[in-house]
Amino acid sequence: MNEALARLNLASVSDAAAMLDGLYEHAHWIAQAGVARRPFVSIAALKRALSVIVHEAAAEAQMALIRAHPALAGKAALAGDVTTASSDEQARAGLLHCSADELVKLSGLTDDYLARFGWPFILAVRGPRGMGLSRPQIIATFERRMRAHPDGEFAECLRQIDRIAELRIHERFASRSGRGESTWDRAEALAAHSDPGFAEAGELTVTYLTEAHRACARMLERWMSDAGFDEVGTDPVGNVVGVYHGSDPATKRLMTGSHYDTVRNAGKYDGRLGILVPIACVEKLHREGRRLPFGIEVIGFAEEEGQRYKATFLGSRAVIGRFDHGWLDQTDADGITMRDAMRHAGMPATREAIDAVGRDAADYLGFVEVHVEQGPVLNDLGLPLGIVTSINGSLRYLCEVIGVASHAGTTPMDSRRDAVNAVAELALCLEQRAASVPDLVGTMGILNVPGGSTNVVPGRCHFTLDIRATTDPVRDACAADVLERLKDVCARRGLSFTVEETMRAAACPSALAWQRRWEAAVETLGLPVHRMPSGAGHDAMKLHEVMPQAMLFVRGENGGISHNPLESTTADDMQLAIEAFDALLAQAN
Repeated sequence: MNEALARLNLASVSDAAAMLDGLYEHAHWIAQAGVARRPFVSIAALKRALSVIVHEAAAEAQMALIRAHPALAGKAALAGDVTTASSDEQARAGLLHCSADELVKLSGLTDDYLARFGWPFILAVRGPRGMGLSRPQIIATFERRMRAHPDGEFAECLRQIDRIAELRIHERFASRSGRGESTWDRAEALAAHSDPGFAEAGELTVTYLTEAHRACARMLERWMSDAGFDEVGTDPVGNVVGVYHGSDPATKRLMTGSHYDTVRNAGKYDGRLGILVPIACVEKLHREGRRLPFGIEVIGFAEEEGQRYKATFLGSRAVIGRFDHGWLDQTDADGITMRDAMRHAGMPATREAIDAVGRDAADYLGFVEVHVEQGPVLNDLGLPLGIVTSINGSLRYLCEVIGVASHAGTTPMDSRRDAVNAVAELALCLEQRAASVPDLVGTMGILNVPGGSTNVVPGRCHFTLDIRATTDPVRDACAADVLERLKDVCARRGLSFTVEETMRAAACPSALAWQRRWEAAVETLGLPVHRMPSGAGHDAMKLHEVMPQAMLFVRGENGGISHNPLESTTADDMQLAIEAFDALLAQAN
């Protein structure tokens, strides 16, 4: 246990309160309440306990806590008339040395924010790495959050206060998230590579077998080699593979990893975190000269997103021996076939070479994957880690409702055959039906009126349905009810319709034994276990077809947004994911 934490657990009430005082700005009540929650088994448990105190407090106490924080680069901060901790934090972000234009900008934003919300803007200016955000980053965040809903912004201020306290705890208790910081740095370095057209705009896009993609593969290979993997290489579809042998090199392996390609204008952690976390774990094993009773195989899957070619999960499909060789004839937007792209990258692009990528599932204990959550749940709960119970099964449909286009001014309301109103009615039905069952979601993501005009009653409406649930029967029951309602709505309104199923993916429940190992790993950190489904697809879905799988989610910042440049997580949460992976490896056999 951390030495300072051990002293806190044994200290008198007054001494313990003094050790916790100042972690939250001018809030002695948090320190006093925290003392009553001793003993703390870990720094993570301390952080969690204090956060719970804040989030369980009355709204008045929370508001007082928010209002206790000084304005960024305000008069008090510039004059040094704030707490030492606040002054240091603003100094690290360079806010005490703003240019005249920056001061004018921040002053204006401060006034506008206060007028809109009624409380000061709160931001952990030391950022996700703890080294300090740049002034342009701070101003951009300020401007973005000005557009938030007051309820959401109030909650975000409390989350930022938790982050400020988290960083202060590290300093006061002489703790560090060293491996989390190194992993954060690697994610930044990997994000330096981006496809042409996006790189120039400062955007991250890495699609299959581009120069940026191949540069990422080389970087992953180098990191694996430096970390002490026994075997490192790139296979005939572009997967980067590192193997760390067990005490007996012939023994079974635990497979892990994720993808390193991205969507267009992406975030830095989707997929990539699941490669970098196990690299950090192997690095520690190698440094300590330790071998486990099983091997570890880390795979950076070359493609999962389907951005350059219509071939999603290409890398993991090849690993399970289910690569579709018809993909080789697909062309990208520039007319380049996948076969030619492979050959340009130095790959054989032959059936024999690709088939050789396939693994024998009998050689593996299972597959585990670490992934940024890509949603708001953990962020809203104030939890850094979550255990995935199932990857949702999904159904997608492309639909059309057909009515009669007519003059908007001369067609009476009771004589219309309006296709859009029918679809609007169905959209509300979908919303209500999906909300009636836990872990079921339904989305009408596209609505299109072909040839629509302001003064014409819509005669046609194209739309999509996306229905997902943790089990296939729940998903299918929702789909059946919604399609039956579509039939009824159209019959009542005198319309016709078409429905085409475009995708059906089975739900992938986690293997219970591996899920429980993840749960035990999180408990060893002193954190509560939160179980949750994954609404997004992952490489684990493909591995699920041939071996047991289970996933660990890591909290995302900025409301958990993903597939977006705002996608983020902290070095501290990365550290906890790495430590959880360490604990999982200690249990597996």
